[in-house]
Parts: sequence; structure tokens; C-alpha cells
Amino acid sequence: MVLLLTVFGIVLLGALAQAVSGFGYALVTVPLLAATLDPRGAVVVSALTGIGLTLVAAVRERAYARWSVAAALAGAALLGLPLGLLVLARAPERVLSVVIAVVVLGCAALVWSNARIRTGRVGLGVIGVLVGVLTAATGTNGPPLVAAFHSLGYDPRTFRASLAATFSGTGLMGLAGFAVTGQVHLDLVRTALVALPAVPLGWWLGNRLFHRIDPVRFRRIVLLGLLGSAGAALAGLAG
Repeated sequence: MVLLLTVFGIVLLGALAQAVSGFGYALVTVPLLAATLDPRGAVVVSALTGIGLTLVAAVRERAYARWSVAAALAGAALLGLPLGLLVLARAPERVLSVVIAVVVLGCAALVWSNARIRTGRVGLGVIGVLVGVLTAATGTNGPPLVAAFHSLGYDPRTFRASLAATFSGTGLMGLAGFAVTGQVHLDLVRTALVALPAVPLGWWLGNRLFHRIDPVRFRRIVLLGLLGSAGAALAGLAG
């Protein structure tokens, strides 16, 4: 019971952070779930609970999404997906925990710096492959896309819609890959179902907070929390 309540709280926190800051569902949930469940279970449960967020956002904002770019990125991600699945299935849990912590640190730093990436056809292809690897191996695939869409100069609504469209494609591919490789176990599905109501609840709370707090300040707090949790995880594994 305590475990399920903890998972519920983590998913709630991830959805709240996503609603207020516009990013970070997997960045928040995966490292915390990894400490609560196990690294593989964390990636799968985060994917199972988070896919609804992106699908709903993609449908609502479909008129503003750059679907050709999203399709190209999702197609390239399909090339990187097998490598990510191999890492998830074969890497020892301790190694996978280190990989998740390092990726979270790198992704948090990337978002913090507002980095931009060269986005020619080849550049987008490389980003797509990287997103595919991260989708399957760690679940934290957002920051490279954030940097890419910033570089393309999208207005906020196009940015959000295109991000949701890309996440929907990569999220569904990731879940299919998890199922095919036997990573989706019945106990994880049950855990995800128990935690699922936390997603709309966290989103509702986040939307209410959005108009009462400074989103930029909250974004920095979330990033500092991510850096601290990932750093603590690495220190614990090294100890």
C-alpha cells in the first residue's frame, strides 16, 4: 500500500511539474520511480502513465502541430529504438541506474541552458535517432526535442503542439517495444493503473498553480530538484 501511494505521489508530482513548467514529466518520474521500484519498472510505469498526457495534448492542439517534422523525427526515432531496448533489457540494474541519473543530469542542464541545436535535415535525423534511444532506455527523451524546436523558431503554441505530436509517436512506439521485449509485466500494469488518476489530478493542480506562481521560478526549482536527485543517486551508487 505504501509503495502504491508513493508511486501515486511521484506521478502526481510529474504531472504537476509538466503543467506548470511545460516540461519534465519523465524527468521527474523516472529517477524517483527508479528509487522506488527498479530502473526498468520506472521507465515502463512512466511511459504507461504519461502517454495519455501527450495524446490528449496532440489531439487538442493538432491544428497547430508541424506534423511533417513530428513524423520525420518519429521515423528517425524508430531507428534508435532497438538500441534503447537493448540497453533496457541487457544492462545490469546498477548500470541502468547510472545511465538514468547521468541522462537526467545532462537533460536538466540542456533545458537550463536553453541550448539550441542545428536543425538541418541531417541534424533532425540525428536528434530523432537519439530520441529513439532515450525513449526506450531511460524514458527521458524530451530535452533534445525542446532544443531542436527552439532552434526552429516555433511560436509557443506551435512549439507545444509539435512537441506533443512527436511525443505521441515516440511514446506509442516505446510502449510497443516494451511489450514486444517482455518489459510490460502484470504487476507494472497494475501499479500504473493505480497511479493513473494522479495524472489528471496533477495537471489540474498545476493549471491552478500556473496563475499563482512565477513559471520561470518554478521551472528553476524543478531543474534544481532534478539535478539534486540525480546527483544524490549517483553518489549513492558510488558509495
